[in-house]
Amino acid sequence: MQDRVYNFAAGPAVLPLPVLKQAQTELLSYPGAGCSVLEMSHRSKSFEEIIANAETNVRKLLNVPDNYRILFLQGGALLQFAMIPMNLLNGKTADYFVTGTWSKTAFGEAKTQGKISAVWDGSDSKFTRNPKNGEYKLDSEAAYCYMTSNETIQGVQWQSYPDAGNVPLVCDASSDVFCRPVDISKFGIYFACAQKNAGPSGVTMVIIRDDLVARSPATLPKMLNYKVLDEGKSMVNTPPCFAVYILKLVTDWLLHHVGGLQKMYEKNVEKAKILYDTIDHSNGFYKGHAVKEDRSIMNVPFVLPSEELTKKFVDEAKSHHLTQLSGHRSVGGCRASIYNAMPLEGIEALRDFMLEFARKN
Repeated sequence: MQDRVYNFAAGPAVLPLPVLKQAQTELLSYPGAGCSVLEMSHRSKSFEEIIANAETNVRKLLNVPDNYRILFLQGGALLQFAMIPMNLLNGKTADYFVTGTWSKTAFGEAKTQGKISAVWDGSDSKFTRNPKNGEYKLDSEAAYCYMTSNETIQGVQWQSYPDAGNVPLVCDASSDVFCRPVDISKFGIYFACAQKNAGPSGVTMVIIRDDLVARSPATLPKMLNYKVLDEGKSMVNTPPCFAVYILKLVTDWLLHHVGGLQKMYEKNVEKAKILYDTIDHSNGFYKGHAVKEDRSIMNVPFVLPSEELTKKFVDEAKSHHLTQLSGHRSVGGCRASIYNAMPLEGIEALRDFMLEFARKN
């Protein structure tokens, strides 16, 4: 425990300490099973209870309506970028908001499957903001409209969601799932890979409305077909059992330790404000990437006056047990990913280091 650091990695990311402790306690022998979850048959009663409880927790946390299915899949968000157009296009077009690296990647993957339109592209502004009403026009006949709720690399987050009318809104929530309450009924599909805010790498949660499940063409391979995956209860093949188990523990923690997503949101706003205030009051020594109204409460990218100071900042931070603060290789600078499991103490330690580093340099 003395060797644990404050881990600001964008993913795989920090997990709640109570979750790690429970997993450690149950690692050799899961209660009632006589073996580890790592050894457990996915067809066993014990694992059936784990995956069922994981789904129940997700439904409680997000108030998922009864006409939505919850799938626990593999392949990460990147596979969903392709599966969504494979399953939903059916000869039609789709609209995409390109607000950062991950929505741009999703847009590129979708173009391999059919006709896709970028209704708004933030490339010219270096992805510093989201579109405002009136800056885009959606196709009322589109198969779906796609968005990324939080751009992990650029630190840009939707504060409210676009209205796509009768067109299903599809949302990649990989880096801000469970960070705040969400009205799932606004979406046709709401999905997230787990390794940022919901668990370890290996499992991707897909919440999908019943009518969209039914769209899946029969010509698709089983592992790419939402209808088949739903009928198989996420177990067409062996699921990522341990990752599902940790997701179940994380959602237990959110429900019973934190007290739900509204309380989690309040904590996240408090944490983010500390860092953004530090940046804004640094007299330009630190500069944020996103415009203030679209700043993420999960990922805080910022730059220093020079690359030399950036390297010095990252190196010296490690000696204060503050790690993984380098910005993404595509944008440089620094980035603090402050997901749900990052404690307030970690934020305060980073703030104190930032203040002292600016004073000295």
